[in-house]
Amino acid sequence: MKQKLWQLLAALVVLTMLVPGLAGCATPTPQVVEKIVTQVVKETVKETVIVEGTPQVVEKEVTKVIEKEVTTVVEVEKVVTPTPEPVRKVATFAWTQEPDTLNPLYTNMWFSSIIQQLYNCWPWEFDDQNVPFPKLVTEIPSMENGGVSEDGLVVTLHLRDDIIWSDGTPLTSADFVFTYDMAMSEANTVSSQYPYYYLDTIEAPDERTVVMNFAEPFAPWLATFWKGLLPKHVLEPVFEAEGSIDEAEWNLAPTVGCGPFVFDVWESGSFIRFVKSEDYWLGEPKLDEIYYQFVPDDASQTAALVAGDADLGTFPPLSDVPILEAGGLEIITQNGGYAEGWFFNFRDMASPGARDVRVRQAIAMALDRDAINRDLLLGLTEPAETLWDGLAAYGYVSPDIEPWTYDPDAARQLLEEAGWTDTDGDGIREDADGNKLTLIHGTTIREIRQDAQAVTQQMLREVGIDLQILSFDADLFFESYSNGSPAALGEVDIMEWSDCTAFPDPDHYYWYCDEIPDDENPWGANYFGCDETLDELFARQIATINTEERTAIIQEITKYMHDQVYWLGLWVDPDYWIVGERLTGVKFSGVTPFYNIMEWDLK
Repeated sequence: MKQKLWQLLAALVVLTMLVPGLAGCATPTPQVVEKIVTQVVKETVKETVIVEGTPQVVEKEVTKVIEKEVTTVVEVEKVVTPTPEPVRKVATFAWTQEPDTLNPLYTNMWFSSIIQQLYNCWPWEFDDQNVPFPKLVTEIPSMENGGVSEDGLVVTLHLRDDIIWSDGTPLTSADFVFTYDMAMSEANTVSSQYPYYYLDTIEAPDERTVVMNFAEPFAPWLATFWKGLLPKHVLEPVFEAEGSIDEAEWNLAPTVGCGPFVFDVWESGSFIRFVKSEDYWLGEPKLDEIYYQFVPDDASQTAALVAGDADLGTFPPLSDVPILEAGGLEIITQNGGYAEGWFFNFRDMASPGARDVRVRQAIAMALDRDAINRDLLLGLTEPAETLWDGLAAYGYVSPDIEPWTYDPDAARQLLEEAGWTDTDGDGIREDADGNKLTLIHGTTIREIRQDAQAVTQQMLREVGIDLQILSFDADLFFESYSNGSPAALGEVDIMEWSDCTAFPDPDHYYWYCDEIPDDENPWGANYFGCDETLDELFARQIATINTEERTAIIQEITKYMHDQVYWLGLWVDPDYWIVGERLTGVKFSGVTPFYNIMEWDLK
């Protein structure tokens, strides 16, 4: 009995040592150890006792239960558990539009340009109050600190002395000059040469100084210049060898950057991955990796966010907001100056109706924009009257504007007066030459835009206008003239997207006459038309550095464009961000949304 109990205890010791080893999934290593155990045993001992009632003393055998500490040698399996690898912090962003390029000079697409704060850098960025702060420069130039000359013709940038590209190469004034040269080279079909063509000269007197010289004052320089830099040491050899950087590998794979993350891989149609820069000059970000997952539509984005497969999304259908909030997601809005609207093509290739201001005015009265906002957008938005509504607090919107109101009878009357009548009784109006009042509307395949197309098509038909609707993939619709954008080529009469000024500045370079693209000027961004009155007003405001005088000119622009209906607002479009429960430290700017991406973290 004693031997069996002893063996049982020894076995328990061995089992106790083995169980943690099995749970740890490590390779066990046999090891001989000494183990002190306590045994409970019975022993027979002799005791001297006095016989009761007598003086006689005798010895007597008695059995007692005692505990003994026994040292025994046993063989156990020692488990060596390796130190676990640290868990990588990977944030997934659901992106409904795949970027067209990662070269900042070649894109007008919002979904491309806002990624720049990850892998590229600006000399200054804007915080969540849309206030600028220095990034590559020691301070933002101003007249007060001597960075801007009193006549506004010279702006001097003083660069930090610790800024580097991700490969360790110093970032210097030469990179600024090279970026300017690439923007202005006619060998490169960049999206636009604005604002660089306003520079008279640019100088780099030393590695840490950039001097911008203007022939005349350029008021919006702070909001428009240096939105992304090009690494001279990477792209200059390409330009010298090929005569252009249009096909540079860096455009789609910018492995050398100057942001807190570096480009890793782009699988077209699937994802882009950025990993944290180990040598970023401002320190390491808290996230290890950012994974942009391309989703085909808004419904897929919502599903991914609710399921927890994505940590961030943007611009959800507002009808999905209750679903997203019920799923524990936070909706954050930020004023980025954007508004969804119709841009009218009044160039020579446009249809006669699109070029007729009375038709455009009739359209403004035929659309029930309040109903669109109420029914399609749950009443969470309101109609925009001008592209400057996001800057209304600064006084840029003319107080003399009379908003377009829904009045289909007035629209019909105006069309009649303009000579557009339905002579054949088919419900669609014609002009005196028998040309049908047919307009082609083009936009992207985004769900809310397609819904708006269907609604507005019916509203315009009720006043005798035939609206033909087309939808394009975003990467084609927002392409350049040279790459076949239907908007740039003038293949549509009305273009719909969400846009803003040079927010937070009121300039809007699309409307300059010299921005109209053609075979000789393929980089222009004016897909609408040349109005010399408007062109002159825009030219005056950019050269006016007195705030009150410039504001008065902008007000004149807003009134003129509103009355001409060159742009018709559908709804105010603030940035909507959907933030998952895992993300922390999240803030957004309306200008540089990911300005504090280094502080983002995962729970």
